[in-house]
Amino acid sequence: MDSYVSEEVSAALAAGRPVVALESTIITHGLPRPRNLDVAVAAEDVLRGQGVTPATVGVLHGKVTVGLSTDELRTLSLDDAAIKCSIRDLPVAMVRGASGGTTVAATAFLAHRAGITVFPTGGLGGVHRGASHTYDESADLVALSQIPVVMVSAGVKSILDVGATLERLETLNVAVLGYGTDAFPGFYIADSGFPAPFRVDTPAEVTAIAHARDALGIGAAVLVARPVPTEHQLDAGLHARVLAEALAAADAQGIHGHDVTPFLLDYFHTATDGASEATNVEIYLGNVALGGQIAAAW
Repeated sequence: MDSYVSEEVSAALAAGRPVVALESTIITHGLPRPRNLDVAVAAEDVLRGQGVTPATVGVLHGKVTVGLSTDELRTLSLDDAAIKCSIRDLPVAMVRGASGGTTVAATAFLAHRAGITVFPTGGLGGVHRGASHTYDESADLVALSQIPVVMVSAGVKSILDVGATLERLETLNVAVLGYGTDAFPGFYIADSGFPAPFRVDTPAEVTAIAHARDALGIGAAVLVARPVPTEHQLDAGLHARVLAEALAAADAQGIHGHDVTPFLLDYFHTATDGASEATNVEIYLGNVALGGQIAAAW
């Protein structure tokens, strides 16, 4: 596995310097070109500005890489054939020589194997609406129950069943911390309508909780739920209306499984004239900055 870790990341880990893992589905499936590459580079720049080494994770031509170079990021950002790689997809992509963006689950898995503790993303996957009939639940949740990373996200994607997702996170022993908030964030909006189980206000509190988890031998993640700043959130009324329309459109078109999330995010982008995409970028870069602060406090 070490051969898949870039020299820059390996050197930083060996020297005990802070390293933060970054996903790549935001590059392959989350944002349109050329914004996908711009945001990927901006996220790395945010971390470098904090004295933290970025480690963007992805698969290029069958090679799993922890610490993609700028040229590799560019190649991945332009690849129309890039697949969405969760953990189960990694060995298939390796054998077939495919390229892909790693999901939250796959990124957490590969980051942990490389010795990286902190991993920020935009919105976490979770339990989909209607899952009691479809059993549609993101592999992200199972991964977080088994991989002791510290994840920063804006809660879970608001297109999901937030209440059911929080119940699953509790069942799976994932500690959920509202960062600077008593409300559990709702991705595009700061308050999902559900309370955060616990509140923390500093990176030092996060790291203390993670160290206590490790001392107890608990093998699950700590989820730091950072709300989008209110000045950048979508209007709550607009969000509710577009979400209802998007869910109805997905159902009418028979879209299910892993195709639902990109469809709904694209619907939001179109229906809000790009406002949701701008919010998504603000969420992601803000979470990356907090991830860097936590890694530095570690």
